[in-house]
Order: sequence, then C-alpha cells, then structure tokens
Amino acid sequence: MRAYLLAGVFLVLLSLWPGNAPAQSEALTRASQQGQALHQAGRHGEATRYFEKAVELGRREFGREHPTTAMLLSNLAVIYRAQGRYAEAEPLHKRALAIVEKALGPEHPSVATGLNNLAGLYRAQGRYAEAEPLYKLALAIREKALGPDHPDVAQSLNNLAGLYHARGRYAAAEPLYQRALEIVEKALGPDHPELAIDLNNLAAVYHAQGHYGAAEP
Repeated sequence: MRAYLLAGVFLVLLSLWPGNAPAQSEALTRASQQGQALHQAGRHGEATRYFEKAVELGRREFGREHPTTAMLLSNLAVIYRAQGRYAEAEPLHKRALAIVEKALGPEHPSVATGLNNLAGLYRAQGRYAEAEPLYKLALAIREKALGPDHPDVAQSLNNLAGLYHARGRYAAAEPLYQRALEIVEKALGPDHPELAIDLNNLAAVYHAQGHYGAAEP
C-alpha cells in the first residue's frame, strides 16, 4: 500500500519573510542559513544551536514582537519537533502565531502558516481533535487572502485531507485530495513534482477504501 504524503511545517528563510524591511545582521543571516542547511541534511541536533542563536540575535535586532522574531521562533520549533521535543516546540509555535496575528492581522497568509505549523505539531502527537480546527482555519484564511486556486490552498487541502485520512475518514479526505490535485495541475502544470505527491495521496485514499481500480495510475 502506498503511504500518503503530507505537506509539512515551514522552515522560512529571512529573505522570504513578508515585511522584513529592517536589515538583519550578517551574524543573524549566517546563523539562519547554517541552521537551514543542517536541517535539510537531517542533522537536527547540530542545527538546533544555530536556530537558538538566531532567535537570540533576532530578539536583539528586531525586538520580541516583530514578525521576523516570530519566524525565527517558528524555525526553532520546527527543529525541536524534528527531534521529538514536542513540549518545547509547542509554546514557540504559539508565541510565533500570536506575534504574527498581532503584527499582520488575523487574516494574513502568514497566520495560516503559523496555524499549519501548530496543527502539524498536534497531528504528530496524535492530537487530531486539536489539529483539525487549526487546519480548517488556515485553509479559510488562504482561500480568502490568496484565492481558491492558489497552490498554498492546495497545501492546506492536503493537510486537512491527510488528517482525515489518518483518522480513517476516507470519504471526507477524498474530495479534498481531488481538489488539491486539480489546483496544483492548473497552477503548476502537469509535470510539476508536487503533482506526483497529490496523485499518490489520492491513490492512497482510494486504496484504503478498496477502490483498487481507481488507485492504479
């Protein structure tokens, strides 16, 4: 049986964070980039100290209530989660979310990213009832802010569908996977790697329901 794939948490580089007008120091940029590289290499323990340093520098340079500081907190939480340090990750995700909501407004797409990250942490712990409303809210924010056919909306659809899939709610997952697939194919083209992930997700839910013919490519 094929394993279904979920869009995961977001590790965001400083250069990609919205509203990052103040220039960050070379030390902060370097710490973030080194942590990113180690994270991508699966060396999470080594990455931790760089992201902890980045949080320290970010607070000093931007203050504790700046969206950039929120991003740095979220990145550190991602590293903690990758190591199974859920109790340490949760307050960081919550703090990052609160900062972004206050600074950018509750309907900003970056709030959806924060909700997604917190929901992903809950899902990793089997706290599905707590994850579901966060995934739903993230989806609603993205649909309103970005439009119903944006690739980020497809990512949110996949996350919510994956949660339903994990709980055996296949009938609820199927139309969400289908819609995500349609969005990705339209927005990114039929040869984009993301499309293969979405096809795998949909095939997996067909397989789980015994629809073996539909599950075949």
